[in-house]
This record gives sequence, C-alpha cells and structure tokens, in this order.
Amino acid sequence: MSELFSLSGPSFPPRAGGAAEALVILLHGWGADGNDLIGLAPHWAGSLPHAEFLSPHGPFPCDMGFGRQWFSLADRSPERVLAGVRAVVPVLDDFITAALARRGLDERRLALVGFSQGTMMALHVALRRARAVAGVLGYSGRLVGGPALADELTTKPPVLLIHGTADEVLPIAAMREAKSVLAALGVPVEALERPGLGHGIDEVGLEAGRRFLAAKLGGVS
Repeated sequence: MSELFSLSGPSFPPRAGGAAEALVILLHGWGADGNDLIGLAPHWAGSLPHAEFLSPHGPFPCDMGFGRQWFSLADRSPERVLAGVRAVVPVLDDFITAALARRGLDERRLALVGFSQGTMMALHVALRRARAVAGVLGYSGRLVGGPALADELTTKPPVLLIHGTADEVLPIAAMREAKSVLAALGVPVEALERPGLGHGIDEVGLEAGRRFLAAKLGGVS
C-alpha cells in the first residue's frame, strides 16, 4: 500500500532559518487535512526555532465527503478500526523515514503530534518503530490495539496526552484508558485533563504541548 500513496501537505520552516535541527510531524483528525494543524507551528516555533514542522494530509478522502482521513470510520468496531490503522501504518512510516533522511536527522530529533484520529496514528506508529522518537504529544485521541501492544511494543518514547473532560467525540475515558495501558507497559506517560473542554485544543493544552516539545527536542523552555 505504501507504494500507492505519497503523503504531502503544508510545512513551516525553522524560524531561525537554515537547515532543520529537529522535526515535528503533525497528524490531523478525521475530516480535516494538514492545513488544520500547521496552524500550531507558529505557537511553538519561538521555543523550537531550529525545528521544521510538517503536516501531511491523510491519504484518503473522508467518508463524510470533505476533508481527509487516515482510515475509514464507516465501521467503528474495534477490529475494523485496528485493521484500518494497521493498513495505513506503512504509508506513514515511509513518510517519517524519508522526511528524517532528507534532513539528515534520526528519531531522537523527531516529535509526533496528533489530534483525534491523528493521535491514534501517532501512538500506533511511534510505539512500534525500530528506534524511539523524542516524544509523542496526543490531543483528544485514544490508543488503538491496546490488548496487542504488549506483544508489539518496540520502543517507549515519552508521551503526553491532553484531553477535554467534556469531549463529545472521544470521551475522556479513552484518554484515561490509554494512560493506564501505556503506564502498565512502562511507557513514560503523562496526562492532562482539561475541565469542561470539548473535542479541541485550548490555550492551556497548547502551552503544555509547547513545554513538552521544548523539553524533548531541546528547545527554549
């Protein structure tokens, strides 16, 4: 499948100019596209002046007729969602590997950021790559394939999960379950619950994400 798709999307160059010394890849949610999350880059670029931000579009048109998706949600059963994630993992893995190679970087200089469906992809990929990424920042998502993770886990990157307690799309229980599973497997995971927040990112979550990325990529705190 990876041979059939080549991901692309908007980018934000290092604010300091010159070659990228770190890479942040942003993975959007269902029904959005890469233009949705690239807007986070200016908020974080001041703390990560040597980082480049990439926000690829998901490989498929969204089921609901606009935007993109990483995998279909026409059937939301756990088995079909897991199958959808696994089918698209090679596409995202290839994109990550090529993006690092073009910049002469390795996973130690890479952070993955996801929102909703993008968080599902970020967690799934990062926990199964050959080398650990610097960090995974996941907003309003969940862990797909948790029961199989003990047998498939290859790396344990630091993870920060941020989720609104009033999320109407993915309930806060999804984040709590993800934290519990990851912690039980020895993955260094932190979680931030945002009281009253729905399916979105607020200023507190944005700032927490900035601090996390700066700490993991050696930025300005």
